[in-house]
Amino acid sequence: MRANRLPTEEIKRDAAAFADRVTSDGRFGRTAEPGRYRLVINRACPWAHRVVMTRRLMGLEQVVSLAVTDPVQEIIEGDPHWVFTERTGSPGDKDPVLGIHALREAYLARDPDYDGGVSVPGLVDVASGHLVSNDYDQISLDMATEWEGLARAGAPRLYPEELREEIDAVSAEVYRDLNNGVYRSGFAPDQKRYERAVRGVFDRLDALEERLSERRYLVGEHITLADLRLWATLVRFDAAYHGHFKCNRRKLIEYPALWAYARDLFQTPGFGDTTNLEHIRVHYYAVHTAINPTGIVAVGPDPHGWLTPHHREELGGRPFGDGTPPGPVVEGEHVPPLEEQG
Repeated sequence: MRANRLPTEEIKRDAAAFADRVTSDGRFGRTAEPGRYRLVINRACPWAHRVVMTRRLMGLEQVVSLAVTDPVQEIIEGDPHWVFTERTGSPGDKDPVLGIHALREAYLARDPDYDGGVSVPGLVDVASGHLVSNDYDQISLDMATEWEGLARAGAPRLYPEELREEIDAVSAEVYRDLNNGVYRSGFAPDQKRYERAVRGVFDRLDALEERLSERRYLVGEHITLADLRLWATLVRFDAAYHGHFKCNRRKLIEYPALWAYARDLFQTPGFGDTTNLEHIRVHYYAVHTAINPTGIVAVGPDPHGWLTPHHREELGGRPFGDGTPPGPVVEGEHVPPLEEQG
């Protein structure tokens, strides 16, 4: 979608343009190997964030390198593109590993005739510069399962076989009504479709509030991919979706269980330490000029509430199951402290 246009029809998310699987045995043509791939993300994007969290929780930081694009997309030939800039640590406005300014270049290296949209995350083959996949769900699934042989000792089971059916069912509801619902609300082309979308958002939040009132995690007794998929939207809700996307019936902080659940995860390694609230605010308010033509970026909400006590441990469960927390954030991937994100 162009940054300065509203859709004429209700927003529908396109299928991944490229979706090569990367597996332990290479059965689909690509093998999980240390140093072979580079993950291109934006800190503002919830779809990219779930992959970054998976990578960190699995301890794959030294296996798959990370490239962070600028929170403000650059308009190239009329369309917004994810670009590398010195502001986000790319000397000369080019990624130091891939040597490109815009992620679009990796798409074109893969297919010179490609004329579709460009999205993050993008998994890129370092040697060829070709985009491998922009399928955020499949990249996460493969990192959580197929990459286990390269993962850290103590990595959690994010997609355990015995819980997969429930994880998939819960995730489908969350995606339909909430993950994508906030976008359908924000980019609704008319009042009727806005009201339908925003009703779905809050019906789902109400159901999640009830579900999480008596259980610490969405599915099972530890963190799974279902939590990553939900949390990527929750952490952006008050900062962007409540005001910018008009999802303003209630704030996240007005849901006792959901707000405590969100804080619990924020304070868990892999979640808050991969979150840049400043990038989130800057991207949404600055880029969507059809919704916010002045480009003025909201200053709030105050981020320090994320560090207040949540008491969710009283519900039982262990964040990493039989595993252990990930270690310190690797050099060069730190996000600014909260006082610099307020």
